[in-house]
Amino acid sequence: MRFEDELLGHLPRLRRFAHSLARNAADADDLLQASVERALAKRDQWEAGTRLDSWMYRMMRNLWIDTVRAETRRGETFVPPEAGEFVGAPGGQEMTVELGRVGAAMHMLPPEQREAVALVVIEGFAYKEAAEILDVPMGTLTSRLVRGREALMARLGEAA
Repeated sequence: MRFEDELLGHLPRLRRFAHSLARNAADADDLLQASVERALAKRDQWEAGTRLDSWMYRMMRNLWIDTVRAETRRGETFVPPEAGEFVGAPGGQEMTVELGRVGAAMHMLPPEQREAVALVVIEGFAYKEAAEILDVPMGTLTSRLVRGREALMARLGEAA
């Protein structure tokens, strides 16, 4: 399979991850675009036979970290909480409301927990793969997941 074709197949999942990181649709789309541009420019650095999705997730996460650091240096808040948009597909009103609650709860998590929950719970990566993408030990990933899930459940329980 050609690099570009495989990359296209991963775009929906990469977009979801971008939304998990960026907290609003415009910034998420910018992050996705920057990630795809970087991947195309650095395709020679990807090793055929390895997981392109893991490579892309790591690249996207690193771009996000660079973006947040740059914004922090400028002394500005990257995205105010009230500017957040809910992640989810159009559906019935009840489903949209529920997805909105989950999205809002996700956005309240610290970045480390949000990344771990997004990769394992939403994207379905194995713990080992998620730990590699985030470049953390397995125990650190597990700890972030436990704390993130507990915080999500508490927030969703409070909102009910």
